[in-house]
Amino acid sequence: MTKSQILNKSALSFFEKYLNNASPTGYEAQGQKLWMEYLKPYVDEFITDTYGTAVGVINPKAEYKVVIEGHSDEISWYVNYISDNGLIYVIRNGGSDHIIAPSKWVNIHTSKGIVQGIFGWPAIHTRKDGKEDTPKLDNIFIDVGAKDKEEVEKMGVHVGCVITYPDNFQILNKDKYTCRAIDNRAGGFMIAQVARLLKENKKDLPFGLYITNSVQEEIGLRGAEMITQRIKPNVAIVTDVCHDTSTPMINVKREGEIKIGKGPVISYAPAIQHNLRDLIISTAEKEKIPFQRLASSRYTGTDTDAFAYSNGGVASALISLPLRYMHTTVETVHSDDVANVIKLIYNAVLNIKAGEDFSYFS
Repeated sequence: MTKSQILNKSALSFFEKYLNNASPTGYEAQGQKLWMEYLKPYVDEFITDTYGTAVGVINPKAEYKVVIEGHSDEISWYVNYISDNGLIYVIRNGGSDHIIAPSKWVNIHTSKGIVQGIFGWPAIHTRKDGKEDTPKLDNIFIDVGAKDKEEVEKMGVHVGCVITYPDNFQILNKDKYTCRAIDNRAGGFMIAQVARLLKENKKDLPFGLYITNSVQEEIGLRGAEMITQRIKPNVAIVTDVCHDTSTPMINVKREGEIKIGKGPVISYAPAIQHNLRDLIISTAEKEKIPFQRLASSRYTGTDTDAFAYSNGGVASALISLPLRYMHTTVETVHSDDVANVIKLIYNAVLNIKAGEDFSYFS
């Protein structure tokens, strides 16, 4: 398969629409509806759960179950306090970065609709040289143009409203995709393309394939924890993002050496099942898909950990998409890597045999 076949016009149109839609942790419903609408022609049925995880299933009656998984939520903020003069203070919903907040536009989601605001910051003229405060969670604030707290509340804004950034999808220098929330709606996009390609290429699978778009990863892998108990899979291949470490101020001795454009990243960690990882590596080598390696110490920090340690142990592996500027509004990935992650998961799925024993001692 060529890159243009994998990332065709229809796929990229969906990717842009899916990224531009707000899907903060705990409020993923609209994004999940878009995802299921796109996936519907390529699966036999859907499973959804109480908190919003969505699963498209191919061969739902098969006993042997394989999961391919990404997560659908994006980082955001909550309204935490409204001052008497109408300024809004926030707390995190996920790992939102306070450093990038000043001067950013925001959308506050209310029952009356979107209220626009801005993260304000004191002008450079008013700050003393050498004694400047840096942005912190307790000094960043949102201005919605209101004169007081009462006017803010009349807009529909109250404590608990969720806040997202409006930054939309862009293409940088022809082959880099840039947007907020690529972490990890790129994962949901990529597993959806695997399902599409299986259908278009008329591939019959000897097992059930559960294309799983989990919620609430950004606050502790919660969606994956719930859905793995529902599915009870035999195998799980998870895809998420990892850090490109080639940009300034990153310690490669600590973070590893990873670069966008050099291929999918295959992880090493206790949660990664050796035999499944070996199958993925052999698939990459056979299909001539470039890949990189990453050691993740005790935890991968992804939904892989939730699947691996569930149901008495599920053979799990992680294929990551290298990404620059994680948890900012300009998260950036290389289109070649997106295509190659899709290609690698697709071919790895085809190389799994129904009933295959990924036991540690097999």
